[in-house]
Amino acid sequence: MKAISRRKASKDPTMASTASLRSRRSAAQLHALVGVEREIKANDPNSRRKYLQDFSQAFRSYESVLESSKVERSVCEADIVLIGDYHALPAAQHFAGSLLAQRAKAADRPVVLGVETVFSRDQHILEEWLRREIEEDELRERVRFDLDWGYEWAPFYELLETAREHNTPVYGLDCMPRGDLRRAPIHDRHAAEKIAEVGAQHPDAVIVVLFGESHLAPTHLPQLLRAGLKNKRLLTVLQNVDALYWQAAGEQDHVEAVRVADDVICVFNSTPLEKYESYRLCLDRWSEKDADSPDLAPTVYNLIDGLLRFLGINRYASHNGTQPKFLVDLLPEVHCHPSDEQLCRLLWRKDRAEEEKEAVLQRLEERGSAYVARLNTLYVREFRMAYTAEEVARFLHHACRGLPLRANGHISDPIGAEDLFYARALENALAYLGSRVVYPPRPPLREADLYELYEQTCEDVEQQSLFSFGEFMKMADFMILHREFELDPRRFPETPKPIEEGVQSTGEKFDYATQQLGYLLGSDLYDAYLEGRVTRGVLRRLFLTHLEPLGAARDMYFSLVRKVRAGRKRERGEAGK
Repeated sequence: MKAISRRKASKDPTMASTASLRSRRSAAQLHALVGVEREIKANDPNSRRKYLQDFSQAFRSYESVLESSKVERSVCEADIVLIGDYHALPAAQHFAGSLLAQRAKAADRPVVLGVETVFSRDQHILEEWLRREIEEDELRERVRFDLDWGYEWAPFYELLETAREHNTPVYGLDCMPRGDLRRAPIHDRHAAEKIAEVGAQHPDAVIVVLFGESHLAPTHLPQLLRAGLKNKRLLTVLQNVDALYWQAAGEQDHVEAVRVADDVICVFNSTPLEKYESYRLCLDRWSEKDADSPDLAPTVYNLIDGLLRFLGINRYASHNGTQPKFLVDLLPEVHCHPSDEQLCRLLWRKDRAEEEKEAVLQRLEERGSAYVARLNTLYVREFRMAYTAEEVARFLHHACRGLPLRANGHISDPIGAEDLFYARALENALAYLGSRVVYPPRPPLREADLYELYEQTCEDVEQQSLFSFGEFMKMADFMILHREFELDPRRFPETPKPIEEGVQSTGEKFDYATQQLGYLLGSDLYDAYLEGRVTRGVLRRLFLTHLEPLGAARDMYFSLVRKVRAGRKRERGEAGK
């Protein structure tokens, strides 16, 4: 009995310790953060102000992890909900909009929204817009949004639209002047008075307030509200606080929210790297007032540098094993915000096939970024951390092998269909892995997702793709069979015919199958890294391995499967003995 008890109490060897998980999940982000924080500190004189330090020092640890249902319950129990806003991060305003909509749909109490973005003096302008007497452009101009606020308009306007859709009154809570943190306490006192006035006008309502996060330190705005509105239940909802995020990175499962205190919770909808990159882009836009859009090239190069540091690759090395000399000279050209016309012109000039052009345009439309290996060029139309990081890792996969597909006036040696299939699947696996180490919240792709493909109706398939229903089901069969086959090919007397046919696919079928199998393998690889079964040294070698020799891509694919999938199966089997 004792032996059984010990076995039950022992930990699964595939599960990493809290400290190890935190280190592995955070490593690449921390490397990339160094450059961003350095630039922000150089350009933002307020970063060391005591008022900001009060906020960062107040929230260093949390009490427990919260499920989303408990977050909803806490919000429903509050009379005043203070939401911390990181102004430069659109996800912060999107979260406020979703919380507002959720609270309004409960329909148990009226809801009122208060915002820092609009001065109280401009309340009449807000009300004209709420009554639909003026349009969006006039509202934006008259509240001097771009002149006095300067952050992205779209996410804030979406919040206002959400309020109007739910017949929620909106109140401006701020006052002049802005930009001087020494006067931040004045803004706190003004906001507290305005919130009290709103409460008096709407005594039965829940007041949802979106205000800059630094104002929500316990000794700032919350303290004033508690002193003036003692009978009101106050809840502070923070977003993406750095110290709490890094602590939560040590939890076994992805954390959506934590409880910091009885009246303080923190939700996570972005990473620190994503947050500070957004702010850096704002600083860039403010410094280049004549520019139509921010320069995303520094963001791309910083992500590349972060991944290189994570992998232990010196981009300035003249000799580094199989690494090409001076990888810094292979950095991609970055085109920011290209229009379809500009992109087509660039691709036509390089004599690219029409099929490739359409694929690049589609990736830009769906994901905001696209790396074209033949041109060694990364096109970025919109910064979305998960997808931009994926394209950066895709570049790195090619650069570490000396950019074998780059045209440069010569024609690459042809590659067989099977090797091409597995080379692309590996590219997608490493690209996905790179996105996860930089952006851990990205959802994994699992085999269960493949089986869910069978639930698609004929109408779903034909509306969402160019495949016929029969073709789509055949691809699902192929991918599921391949996952079974790759795990233990010895169970099969010969390679199944559907697999032989599947790896010969072309066009959209090729793109879809290699992406799905690649993402699945990338998910397995990331799990193995978190669990300590794969080291950063192994990941480094994967990026540096050449796939050009005949059969190399297939061999590497199946070798990697044995390491990350069969290896995990063995460890779990041994743990159950």
